[in-house]
Amino acid sequence: MIYEKHYVWSILLRLYHWSLVSSIVTLAITGFYINSPWTLTTLEGTGLYPMLTMRNIHGLAGYLFTAAILVRLFLLLCGNRHERILDMLPVTSRNIRNTSTTFYSYSYISDYHDHERLGHNVIAGMIYILTLIVALFQMASGFYLRLPESVFWQKWGVTLFGTQQHARFEHHLLMWYFIIFAFIHIYLVIWNDVKHSDGITSSIFTGNKFRPRGIK
Repeated sequence: MIYEKHYVWSILLRLYHWSLVSSIVTLAITGFYINSPWTLTTLEGTGLYPMLTMRNIHGLAGYLFTAAILVRLFLLLCGNRHERILDMLPVTSRNIRNTSTTFYSYSYISDYHDHERLGHNVIAGMIYILTLIVALFQMASGFYLRLPESVFWQKWGVTLFGTQQHARFEHHLLMWYFIIFAFIHIYLVIWNDVKHSDGITSSIFTGNKFRPRGIK
């Protein structure tokens, strides 16, 4: 079978992806430390200030996370046709068919693969949109905790989360959503790469995917 190369993911989407990856890893590591420091507290008196350093790194990673999410929201509206929100929702007959065929494929009921589709399958697209919504709440709780002197963030923080202690607990719970999402995402990417020859893994580096010649 002869495959054709198609440009699918823009440089902006690929930058968003790797910015999100690096920020989530950094936020998780520093977040665990802030919640339960594993260094001796006597280090605080040596001029190293590990807790302050971790909080500052956590804050910088949070700003990177925020920038990445804002870029993806922009691409949902203004990206190429594979990156826009309408291509990720079951709102057309083509997308509804893709939802069912993807479900059958993931459930090992059928081996059929939708070669017509170059972007996300609809199930993945809906999960990504849910993840963006969760990310907005994570961002809001993070800024609420980080900027206690800000009237704006305190007003919205109290409205959405209540006390800072409640916000801290919810912020911690939402972190687990991203950790679990990351493991499932990596598993499914590898699974798709093993079963199909569309270059899903390399596409996030190059922007290119592949499908059999002659498919429109």
